[in-house]
Amino acid sequence: MLNVAVVAFAVAALGGLYLALHVLRGKLAPWAVSVLHAALGATGLVTLLLFVLDGGGGSVALWALGLLFVAALGGFFLATLHLRSKLAPKVIVGVHAVVAVTGFVVLLTLFAGA
Repeated sequence: MLNVAVVAFAVAALGGLYLALHVLRGKLAPWAVSVLHAALGATGLVTLLLFVLDGGGGSVALWALGLLFVAALGGFFLATLHLRSKLAPKVIVGVHAVVAVTGFVVLLTLFAGA
């Protein structure tokens, strides 16, 4: 189960990088990439939640889950901007990315120890 979460977040991160590069260039990214990024992030988040609810990972998993949940909230906000064809503020994109990458790194420490 942890493997699925790690792979989903890793692929979502690649999509997020693609999206962020568009924003940094002052352009809206293709909507399909945003939807795929969100779907993969949600898959990773739900899978990680199920792992935690099953008693796996201890406090490290909870930290990863918490950070990635906060990143997801930021992602929802960014998606609302994208849905309205508004370019996201670069600082918000940066904060979203930093929180998501931090959560992913915490998750990787758990995965490496498994």
